[in-house]
Amino acid sequence: MSRPFLWMSPCFLQINSCQDIWPALGAISTFASPNRLSIMSKPTFAYGKDQLSCSIALSLARGEAQGIIESDTREKLAHCCLAVEQMAAGDVPVYGINTGFGPLCTTTISAGQTKILQRNLLISHAVGVGDPISIEASRLMLVLKLHALAQGFSGVSIATLERIMYLLDNWLTPVVPSKGSVGASGDLAPLAHLFLPLIGEGYLYSTEPGEGTQKFQPSKQLLDVPPLELGPKEGLGLINGTQFIAAHAVLLVERFHRCLSQADVVAAMMLEGLQGSVKPFTAELHQLRPFPANQHVAARLRELLIGSEILEDHIDCDRVQDPYSLRCMPQVHGASRTAWLHLKQLTEIEINSVTDNPVVLDEHTAISGGNFHGQPLAMALDYACLAAAEMGNISDRRVYLALEGGHGLPKLLMEDTGINSGYMILQYTTAALVSENKTLCFPASADSVPTSLGQEDHVSMGSISGRKALQVVGNLEKILGIELLTAAQAFEFRKPLRSGPLLEEVHNRLRKLVPFAEVDRVFAPDIEIAARLIQDGQLLQWTYELAAEQSLDFQQMQRGEFETF
Repeated sequence: MSRPFLWMSPCFLQINSCQDIWPALGAISTFASPNRLSIMSKPTFAYGKDQLSCSIALSLARGEAQGIIESDTREKLAHCCLAVEQMAAGDVPVYGINTGFGPLCTTTISAGQTKILQRNLLISHAVGVGDPISIEASRLMLVLKLHALAQGFSGVSIATLERIMYLLDNWLTPVVPSKGSVGASGDLAPLAHLFLPLIGEGYLYSTEPGEGTQKFQPSKQLLDVPPLELGPKEGLGLINGTQFIAAHAVLLVERFHRCLSQADVVAAMMLEGLQGSVKPFTAELHQLRPFPANQHVAARLRELLIGSEILEDHIDCDRVQDPYSLRCMPQVHGASRTAWLHLKQLTEIEINSVTDNPVVLDEHTAISGGNFHGQPLAMALDYACLAAAEMGNISDRRVYLALEGGHGLPKLLMEDTGINSGYMILQYTTAALVSENKTLCFPASADSVPTSLGQEDHVSMGSISGRKALQVVGNLEKILGIELLTAAQAFEFRKPLRSGPLLEEVHNRLRKLVPFAEVDRVFAPDIEIAARLIQDGQLLQWTYELAAEQSLDFQQMQRGEFETF
């Protein structure tokens, strides 16, 4: 049974499998550095045994928790390694253990050549190109591969797993090129680069976050341990799997969630600035079309608007209905949240799975299957990519509405236009980002190019799905930042009327960072600040802090399936 794991995000406290909080004490990797922050005070996670969630994976990658390998897991790993050694020495062909790989699967490999084969596998498959992925993504790959291998079906030794833990514990992060995986036989090229340092090859970063410029060096210059000599199937076990795709999915789950949750706050502020109606968010209306995500968004919007004098001021106005970008926020935001939930659920399955090949079930059985194929996540990532782009689309429309003038707002959100352009050009930027996102929405998983001389004749391209989905979310963070600035400017024109307590205080805190614009100024720094607030989840943190202080129900909404990961 999984033990509950305590994790503190920058935005809120989340407890997975929460019955009790288990002690944050545990064994230390034999390679743990005495110069690093003590890990005895951190929560522990048992690789190959505990249930991994996206938040736990991120906490392990960020050094906020410590991974361990318990004694029963070590016994299972030793038993599997012994089974592989026996297969390697036997006469019965077993793919990847005593045969070649891919189109060379019919080539027999002698016991004496096995170790050479495993090393050659890593160096020959390290053919990635492009800019390196982030240190966080690389560390996530290490975490995810550790958990998959520690389940004891891959034939990888405890010594190899401990060396991977050594890299994590000492912030020695492999340099992994971003391009080169087709997402089946797993993420071969990126995983080969990830594990080159185990055999004394490749490159490593050697700095922790916040320690200045991230530079990398050849691994031989940084490692104070000897290179490993890989045993039978170890090279194959290391590079076969979906950890590149899965790491991008984990990052997307977090970043897209921040956008979705903060989009509700930004949109509620914009609704107040535009004197929109709360009636389309009525609970009874959404009970008649009971999509859970739509109901969740409608409830959040209602809670954000409770106590608003602005709403009361125009309750009897002659406007019959609002434009769709205001009226249909539960339906559009909700649909994107449904896509996010789908991605989260599939990602949690994937990061707790064995995804290499062949899978060693017992001393007599090694099955060559397709657990490495990235299609399950590739399609979900493409779906989430589209959902993120749609959030940008509707946000841009609200920005445009705010600039039109009317309903007590000056055109372009500035009193003295003509010599001032106001907020006009900020919407140019959202339009450009929205258009760019549309070009990134073609599903990578819709394409497949045969590889490996036709042996691997259908591939997922899930690595591309993951990379471009994060690009779209990066653009979305900026779009929402610009909407935040525009909404805050419109909000000012409703004074002396006040909104609800949450939105009022969020607006006050924003104004300490970005002042009201009476005349034109360089808006680029404002955009940078606002986008950073979205990216870091600061807006969400403010909202939850304020809700807790005022005992509002909004605080409780963070605990459902749409707010935890």
